[in-house]
Formats: sequence, structure tokens, C-alpha cells
Amino acid sequence: MAIKVGDRLPDATVREFIEVEGNGCSIGPNAFQVADLVKGKRIVIFGLPGAYTPTCSAKHVPGYLQQYDALKGKGVDEIWCVSVNDAFVMGAWGRDQKAGGKVRMIADGSAELTKKLGLEQDLTGGGLGVRSQRYSMLVDDGVVKALNVEAPGKFEVSDAATMLGQIEV
Repeated sequence: MAIKVGDRLPDATVREFIEVEGNGCSIGPNAFQVADLVKGKRIVIFGLPGAYTPTCSAKHVPGYLQQYDALKGKGVDEIWCVSVNDAFVMGAWGRDQKAGGKVRMIADGSAELTKKLGLEQDLTGGGLGVRSQRYSMLVDDGVVKALNVEAPGKFEVSDAATMLGQIEV
């Protein structure tokens, strides 16, 4: 069953490639518990099928980078990009997209979080394995306040402009 507005975000282990050592994080992939990361924060999370894929690279991530200041102005503490890729790929993609300091590139390599959200899709027929559906959500202290899940093959409601319009200060 897919997550819905009002639900608490499920806990899962995700990974992030850390570029600079600090705050107890070493350089390279670091594991984090979602429950710890969202505690007391207002976070915009957007999920997408894969790093370096056409729509994700040309529209989805760039849109959130362009709207970074506006989202922060509405009280968003962090912006996450979640994909079923490993932390090395997400780290490299983040560098390629110049996301550092703006969008956290969160790796859900085994699709643990994606499956717990009920937002996985089977793309094995195309050689891509299990991936995430395209979505966006606003999470406040672990509770989903807004959720936008795209129809297959679409990019109409999970973009940064739509999310920006759904956030009240």
C-alpha cells in the first residue's frame, strides 16, 4: 500500500556520498536512518527512476536546484533527491548536477525506502530492475503533508514549481 498524506514516513537505511569529512561522517558512502534525518525538520523529498536518466537529469533535479531559494524561503530545511542507485552513482550525479549544498542526493540502492513507501515500479523488462516511481512529497517532522505521484512516463506534478505552490509558510 502506498504512503499517503498524514502517514509517518517509514524508517529505512539510506546512504549518501559525503564529499568532505565532518560531523561524524567520513568521506564516501555513509549510512543514515530516515527517522533520524527527518526528526524536527521540514523536508521536500522527490523520487525518480534513476540517476543520469533523461528527464531526471534535464528537468527534475535542475528544477529543484532552480527553486532552492524559494523553497528555503518557505521554511524548507532540506531537499532530498531519492533514487534506487548506489551512493557512488548518486554522489557522482550530484557533482555533475552541481547539487552540493542544495539537494542531498540520497541513495536507496536496495529500494528499501522506496518499497516501504509503496512507490516502487518494476522496470526489469527494460533492463533497469526495480526502480522508484517519480514523486514529490513534503515531510514535516516525519509526517507526509503533501504528496504528488506521477502517472507512468509522466512529469507533470512532482516538479519543484508544483511543490512550491503546495507549501504554506
